[in-house]
Amino acid sequence: MPRRQYPRTARLNEVLREVLAERLEEFADDDERLDLVTITGVQVDADLHHATVFYTARHEGAGDALAACRVRLQAAVAREVRLKRTPQLSFMVDPGVTSGWRIEEILKDVAGQGSRDAGEHD
Repeated sequence: MPRRQYPRTARLNEVLREVLAERLEEFADDDERLDLVTITGVQVDADLHHATVFYTARHEGAGDALAACRVRLQAAVAREVRLKRTPQLSFMVDPGVTSGWRIEEILKDVAGQGSRDAGEHD
C-alpha cells in the first residue's frame, strides 16, 4: 500500500498539537486553569515563524494561563521536535467548537420551549 503524502506543514501541525497537548497535561498540575483545556489544532505559517494554537476551555482564565506558559511550551517543542526554528506560539479559542457549544445551547432552549408549549396544550 503506497504511503500517503501530506504537506509538510500539515504533518508539523499534527506533531505540534500532540506535543503541546501532552505538555499541557503536565502543566495542569501547576495551574488549575489548564485542567479542562484541550488543544484542538495548530496552524503553522509556511515560514515556521509563527504557529496559532487553537484550544477549547471551560475556565475563563485559560487564555491567560496559556499565555503564561507559552515560553515553557515553546521550549518543549524545541526539545521534542526537530525544526530549523521553533515557531512563536499564540493561542486562540477554537471558533468551531465555540459555535458548536452555542448551537447546542440554542437547541436545548428550543427543545425546552417545545416541551413547555406541549404541556400547555394538554
